[in-house]
Amino acid sequence: MPFTVRAIIRALFVNTTVLAVAIAAFARQQEGPQTDAPPPVAQPTAAPHVAGQKLTVPSGTRLAVVLENGISTRSAKAGDSLYFLTAFPVTRNNRIVIPVGSYLRGSLLESKRPGRVKGRGEFRLRLESLIFPNGYTVDLLAAPRSADSGGKETTDSEGKVTGSGGKGKDVGTVATTTATGAGIGAIAGGGKGAGIGAGIGGLIGLGAVLFTRGPDAELPRGSALDIEIERDLTLDSSYLQFTNTGQAQPITPPPSRQP
Repeated sequence: MPFTVRAIIRALFVNTTVLAVAIAAFARQQEGPQTDAPPPVAQPTAAPHVAGQKLTVPSGTRLAVVLENGISTRSAKAGDSLYFLTAFPVTRNNRIVIPVGSYLRGSLLESKRPGRVKGRGEFRLRLESLIFPNGYTVDLLAAPRSADSGGKETTDSEGKVTGSGGKGKDVGTVATTTATGAGIGAIAGGGKGAGIGAGIGGLIGLGAVLFTRGPDAELPRGSALDIEIERDLTLDSSYLQFTNTGQAQPITPPPSRQP
């Protein structure tokens, strides 16, 4: 029996010593450079999106939007990007489907400056995408039907915006220059040179018209537009869970322009 106890104690001592040596060796190994790649860390996987009910905003629906970057035929060119914000919500079945503050992106299809003798400035635009406040993005096909810009621009069914003409201004230029020339000629010639002065004044006025373009077509930043959706817009209802449906922001009126 005593021999057995001593054997057990000796065995425990040996095992303890071996364990201590192993722990020390493991600690030294951890302090040195690691040659093996650490085990991969499992990344949480996002839950797959579950599509919701489809909602349709029919073609012909109108959107009230505000232009965020101004347009002028003086510098605009085909391909320029245009940016808008919705100013009034769109509802379907007593539910807001396009909230205030949604973003719209469009582009210029063409831009033409007014001519020096005839023709008006005009440009044509199209809206191509709709981005909701939560980031949900859908393709869109829409065009303006009216614009409140503070000027005399008009729109047509193809999304073309046309500036005001310059005929009245041109006639006034010729008439004013003719009258001035006639007055100067009358004074210089004691009345006899009035006819000559009028002729010279008319030529000067006509030259000014021929070398001056008409007014450019413009939509300043802050212009309000009424656009029409030209193709049914299909929305996924699961993306339309808005915590904040948006509030109309004060719209800075476009700068006043002299006629």
